[in-house]
Amino acid sequence: MDPRLEKEIYELHSGVCSALADPKRIMLLYTLAGGRRNVGELSEEHGLPQPTTSRHLKVLRERGLVVTERDGTAIYYALADRKLIEALDLLRSVLRGVYTRRAAVVDLTE
Repeated sequence: MDPRLEKEIYELHSGVCSALADPKRIMLLYTLAGGRRNVGELSEEHGLPQPTTSRHLKVLRERGLVVTERDGTAIYYALADRKLIEALDLLRSVLRGVYTRRAAVVDLTE
């Protein structure tokens, strides 16, 4: 692979990971897995102020993780790709393994 292209891919990957570094954004993505929502619906569902929800959605949109569609005056957000939820689920599985191993080590030291 061309080193310049490879570097660009790493930078894009890093940008996606950065967007996923906030638990509220992950929560919003899992909610959007259930279907499109507007900012008001997401804010109400999670008890977040609307400006906070909008800010998080902007980051997710800029990284290409969510898309928008207009319906009259409302703007709805949806997952850009369902595979994102599969990736998040895979990360959760990895985390379970990490914490299971850590717990086993703690049990051995007691």
